[in-house]
Amino acid sequence: MPLPQLNVYRHDSRTRALVTLAGEIDLQTVPLVRATLERCLRDGMRTIDVDLTPVTFCECCGLNAFIEMFLRTTATGGTLRLHYPPPLLAWMIELTRCDFLLKEPAAAPGRCAATTSRPRREPEGTGRRVGAGRAG
Repeated sequence: MPLPQLNVYRHDSRTRALVTLAGEIDLQTVPLVRATLERCLRDGMRTIDVDLTPVTFCECCGLNAFIEMFLRTTATGGTLRLHYPPPLLAWMIELTRCDFLLKEPAAAPGRCAATTSRPRREPEGTGRRVGAGRAG
């Protein structure tokens, strides 16, 4: 079975980097993701945009790498944002409330599931149902 492939493309403009990832992000390719983003920081990039349009799959290890690099980037006074994540990664970001990683964050930076309280769900049967009855 061939190893999953991940291609990395980087374009720099002064202190800004656009990193485009193409392929699959999993346990075998996530070291390349980390190394690429770390290299951006070492090269003095303070704004890192990660285009995920061509990513076909991303495991939770990829999300972990993006969170780790977000924290390292913000610690240096920079920003890291993800653009166009694939559906599974977008779902994981929403589930873990790590939407600070996205292009237009909906939550304050640094807030994730461990530090954010979730609204409580009403127990079933206590809320009013609309349109749930049978026709006819």
